[in-house]
Amino acid sequence: MPPAANRPRPIAIELNAVLVALIDEEPQVLTLEEGALLPSGPFEGDHPTLQTGLRAWVERHTHHPLGYVEQLYTFADRSRAAATSGRRIVSISYLGLTRELTREGAGGREPGWQSWYRYFPWEDWRGGTPASLARQVMPRLRRWIDAATNPAVRRSRRQRVEINFAEASWNEDLVLQRYELLYEAGLVPEAGGRRPVADPLAPAVIGAPMHYDHRRILATGIARLRAKIKYRPVVFELMPPDFTLGQLQLAVEALAGRPLHKQNFRRLIDQQGLVEETGAVSAETGGRPAKLYRFRREILLERAVAGTKLPLSRTS
Repeated sequence: MPPAANRPRPIAIELNAVLVALIDEEPQVLTLEEGALLPSGPFEGDHPTLQTGLRAWVERHTHHPLGYVEQLYTFADRSRAAATSGRRIVSISYLGLTRELTREGAGGREPGWQSWYRYFPWEDWRGGTPASLARQVMPRLRRWIDAATNPAVRRSRRQRVEINFAEASWNEDLVLQRYELLYEAGLVPEAGGRRPVADPLAPAVIGAPMHYDHRRILATGIARLRAKIKYRPVVFELMPPDFTLGQLQLAVEALAGRPLHKQNFRRLIDQQGLVEETGAVSAETGGRPAKLYRFRREILLERAVAGTKLPLSRTS
C-alpha cells in the first residue's frame, strides 16, 4: 500500500457559474455572500449532463433562469482542496447570460448582482484611462519590475507588463492574463503569502477580492464574453426584446470596457443585418424619439458559417 503522502486524494466535482446580465447599462455578475462568491455547488449525479446540473442548481438556488450557456474551463490545480475533507476539488465553470430587469443588492447567502468592474476596475476604459490603472496598478508593477535582481527576469517582467498593460495597445481580451500577472506580483489579496509582494507597506491592490479562486474564474468568463461578442451576436441575449441602437451600443461598450465610434458601429450593424425596425419609437432617450429595433434571430442560421462581427474600433 503506497504511503499516505503518495495516495491519490478523492476528488469532488463542483460547478461554478459566471452568470452575467446588463443592469443600468452595467455588466453585472450574480454573486453570493455579499459579492465574495460566484454561484457554485456540487455536481449531482442524477443529472444527465453537467450543463443540466448547472442549470438546475443555479435556477434552484438563485431563482434566475439561464439563457445562453457555454462551458468555460475546468480548474483542477493540486492546491484546490477542501479544508475539512482534504478532497481535491475540480471546478467546472460555465458562462451564462440572462436578462435581469431589477437590480438587487447582495446580502448574506442571498444572490445579488455586482458590477464586474468592482473586481476589475482597471478594465473599464469607457471614461478614459482608469484611475486605478494610473494611480495603483502601474506604480506597483514598476516597483515589482525593479525588485528583480536578475537582469533577465527584470527584462521579462517589463515585457509582460508592456504587453498586458500598455495604454497605447490595450487589448480588452487579456482580462485573465492581466489578473494573473497581478497575482504573480502579489498585488491582489488572493495571492496571500505564496507570492512576493511588490510593495509590503501599501495595501494589497486593487478591486474587490473573492474567496478561493473565484475572481480568476470571473476573469476567465469576462475574457471569453469580450472575445465572443466580436464574432457571435451573444450580446442580444442580454438585451430586452425591443431596444434602440443607442442602447445596443452602450451594451457593447459596457461589455468591452471601452467606447465605440458611433457611426462605425451603426454602419456595421446595418451591414451585418443583425437588427430590424419594429415600427415603434422610444421616448425614453431624453431627446427626440428613437426608433426601436429587435434582433433578427434568423441571422443565426444565415451566418452560421461566416460569423457575425461587431465593431470594436476605438473612438477617434
